[in-house]
Amino acid sequence: MKNMNLTHGLWKKTAPEPQHFNPFEGKTKTDVAIIGGGFTGLSAALHLAEQGTDALLLEARDIGFGGAGRNVGLVNAGLWLMPEDVISKLGKDMGEELMRVLGASPDLVFHLIKKHNIQCEAHRTGTLHCADSRSGYRALQQREAQWQERGAPVKLLNRDAAAVQTGSTLFSGALLDKRAGTVQPLAYAYGLARAAHGAGARLHTNSPVTSVRQTASGWELTTTGGVVTAGAVILATQGYGEHAFKDTTQQMIPFNYFQFATQPLPENILKTVLPDKQGAWDTNLILSSYRLDDAGRLIVGSVGQLENMTYSLHKNWAKRTINKVFPQIGNISLDHAWYGCIAMTTDHIPRFHILDPNFITVTSYNGRGIGPGSVMGRLLAEYIKIPDATIIPLPVSQPENVFGRRLRGLFYEAGSRIYHFAQRRVSAF
Repeated sequence: MKNMNLTHGLWKKTAPEPQHFNPFEGKTKTDVAIIGGGFTGLSAALHLAEQGTDALLLEARDIGFGGAGRNVGLVNAGLWLMPEDVISKLGKDMGEELMRVLGASPDLVFHLIKKHNIQCEAHRTGTLHCADSRSGYRALQQREAQWQERGAPVKLLNRDAAAVQTGSTLFSGALLDKRAGTVQPLAYAYGLARAAHGAGARLHTNSPVTSVRQTASGWELTTTGGVVTAGAVILATQGYGEHAFKDTTQQMIPFNYFQFATQPLPENILKTVLPDKQGAWDTNLILSSYRLDDAGRLIVGSVGQLENMTYSLHKNWAKRTINKVFPQIGNISLDHAWYGCIAMTTDHIPRFHILDPNFITVTSYNGRGIGPGSVMGRLLAEYIKIPDATIIPLPVSQPENVFGRRLRGLFYEAGSRIYHFAQRRVSAF
C-alpha cells in the first residue's frame, strides 16, 4: 500500500472523469473573482453565473483538492452543535435563522444534483447519529427534542430499531434524520464545476493567487500565469489556504480525519450492513463514521492523520472496529485509505468576514462542508448582488488567529492516537 493515494483515496478512483479546466494565463477583468474550487466556491460560481453575473474561479490545485474531495460524504442538516447551543452563542433571531438555513441545506444539495444531473452516488435516505453509551443516548434525546420543536423530521430509534437500521447491536440507539443523505463528495464537486462552467462561469485550475491588492479599477489578483481584475472577490479557501492566503489557516484549528474503505462486501453480508445506505457516525468524543458506496464497500473513518507510523495504528483500529461493530463481515481487506483537514473554530460556529464591502468570505464549517458550503456559496452570490449583511445568518467578524492552534491540533491528534491504540483491542484480528 505504499503507493496508495492518501489524499483522495476511493473518491478519486470512483469519481467520473473531471472536466478539464486550463490554468489562467494573461490578463482579464471580471465582475466577481472566486478563490477556491471547493463546495463554497463552486456553488458561488454556479449561482453567480445563473443570475447573469460574470464570474471567474481560480483554484490553486484541482477541483475538490481540499476538504471537498476528502470528506466522508454525509449531507447533514445543521451544525455539529445542538440548536439551543447555537442560539446561546448567536442569540435567538440569528441562531434560529442559521438553524433554518442549514437545516434545509440538504434540500439545496439534492436539488442541484437533480437539476444538473450530477452523477455522485446520491442517496437521500437519511443519516444515523448512533449512541455508543447511555450518556450518548441522553444527548440524542436532547437533539431529537430540539429539532422536533423546529419541525424537523428526526426520530430517535431504540436499541432494537437502531440494530435493524445499522446492522449492528453495538449501539443503544440512533437518531434518524430524514433530511439528510450521502454523496460521493468529489464527484459532487466535479458536477458543480461542470454545471458552473455550463452556466457561463470561467473556471481555472492550477492557478494559485500569489498576491492581492486593491486598485482604482478593483481588486487585482496576481496568479502564476497572469492578472485578474475583479469588481468583487469571494474567498473560499477553507482549511487549505495557500500562497497569498496561507495565513488564513492560522484562523482555524487543524483537525485531521481519515477513512479506510474495504473491498466490496459479499451480497449476502451487504444486506445486513446499513441496509438503507444511510451514513452513520457515533456520539463518542473521538467519533467514528460508517457508510457504504455504490459498489458495496464499507467506509470507516475517525479522527487522525495517516502519515508515517500512524498509518498502521489507525489501520489496525479500523480492522478492529469493523470486527466489533459489524462482526458479520469477518476478516476483509482494506483497499483504500485517505485523510484530510477539517477547518475548525473554537466555538464550532462558521465565520463571516467582510474584509471590504467587495471582498467577503464564509469559512470553517467544522466538519459539515457539503450542505453549509453549498448554501453559503449561494448566499454569498446573493450578497454580491445585494450587499446586505443580513443575507448571511452569521455575525460579521474580523479574522483572528487562534491562540495555540498548533497545540490544540496536536492535542486532538495525540488523543486520537492514544484512543485508537487502546480502543477495542480485545476484538483485534
